[in-house]
Amino acid sequence: MATKLPAAQARLYKNMFVCKQCKSKLRADPRKILEKKVRCRKCLKTAFRPVRKK
Repeated sequence: MATKLPAAQARLYKNMFVCKQCKSKLRADPRKILEKKVRCRKCLKTAFRPVRKK
């Protein structure tokens, strides 16, 4: 199995969040996500979770 490249891991998972309602991905600052200052582009909700690593 191939080793995981740090550059690829950062690109795929750093500051990436998924909307809990419509499952769309969004890149944002984690502090803004916790403060509910970021809204989803599609459904306008403020509930996000981090992207799950495979």
